[in-house]
Amino acid sequence: MNAPATAGMLQALPTEHRQRLMRFAREVSFPEGTRLFEEGGRADQFWIIRTGSVDLDMHVPGRRAAVIETLRHNELIGWSWLFAPHAWHLGATANSPVRAYEFDATAIRSMCKDDPAFGHAVTQWVGDVLAHRLRSARIRLLDLYAPYGSGSLL
Repeated sequence: MNAPATAGMLQALPTEHRQRLMRFAREVSFPEGTRLFEEGGRADQFWIIRTGSVDLDMHVPGRRAAVIETLRHNELIGWSWLFAPHAWHLGATANSPVRAYEFDATAIRSMCKDDPAFGHAVTQWVGDVLAHRLRSARIRLLDLYAPYGSGSLL
């Protein structure tokens, strides 16, 4: 696999860990409209986008699913695979044709367990992505559902 192609998104990982992770990458593609996963489903893989875009969405009772964020080139699709109970917290749909690197979550979790330095680096990387996604979700939900001017972004 071409590690430099993912270097922007994976810059939080030291080079040796990034290269090790990319040895487990499998190239996949999804047509526009493909549902990658559903909220509550088993999180047993994750992806890094090479081309295209994917919408992350959240079920909102009585309404259409709310798009929380659109992911693009070099971004991680999925963080739920790393944290028990390994169930998706959001849903994801390809909103254009997507080419991505796919990773087996069980294999990567095993590597994290066997090599604490690798595990720490991966956990830090995914944790940073998670923190960003939570901020994005909060802001997007306030934009969609809060009365004008009712929410502070801090």
